[in-house]
Amino acid sequence: MLVLAVHGSAVPAAAATIGRLVSAVEALSGIRPVVGHLDVQSPSLADVVRAHPRAVVVPLLLGDGYHRRVDLPAVLEGTGCVLTEGFGGEPGVALALLSRLRDAERRRGPYTRADAVVVAGAGSSRPGGNAGTKDCAARLAALLASDPDAGPDPVPVVPAYLTSAGPSVPRALAALEAAGHRRIAVAAHLLAPGRFTHTLAGQGAWTVSEPLADHPRLARLVLERYRSARGTRAVRAARLAC
Repeated sequence: MLVLAVHGSAVPAAAATIGRLVSAVEALSGIRPVVGHLDVQSPSLADVVRAHPRAVVVPLLLGDGYHRRVDLPAVLEGTGCVLTEGFGGEPGVALALLSRLRDAERRRGPYTRADAVVVAGAGSSRPGGNAGTKDCAARLAALLASDPDAGPDPVPVVPAYLTSAGPSVPRALAALEAAGHRRIAVAAHLLAPGRFTHTLAGQGAWTVSEPLADHPRLARLVLERYRSARGTRAVRAARLAC
């Protein structure tokens, strides 16, 4: 059994986005994930893993903060479930972010590109909790620099956060504007619509990209995590049987 652990949101569009991810995983593999929520929505993750002991639980998280290191292990304790890593540091996430950025640029004009980018993550006060956003910003900068259509000047890419860490998104935007940039895009390092995406829409950026959960690359990452965990479990079982 494959369980997707998601934060949960009161925004209806969030559930629809996760639903599209579930359908994409099923279309790729024939496996339909069961979704468990950490907050707000039902079913709760605790209820899901009680109903599906020994499942593989893939956390739909872009960072390595409190949810991944504290909340999830506490919920899964004693269930026999396997908890995989989240998606922080995955090259596929940066590629999905680039795709969303290009979509956002095209909404402003078919031949227009951002002259600076703020990669906006949720933010965490936990040590290492913001590494996923920082890594994604660095990878995105490298992807933009390697684009055959890139101009002579590198596009600055700055990580920023919506809570618990700095710089804040408004501060990052202001610093880039002060440096002379006028087409500043916000690349949302976020998974689904919610209060954070609503906040980004009001920051005055030139354009803002859509969340990532229903991008095709995320479905493939979910399956990679699931299959890797299944393979590891099978190897361990074989060793114990020897």
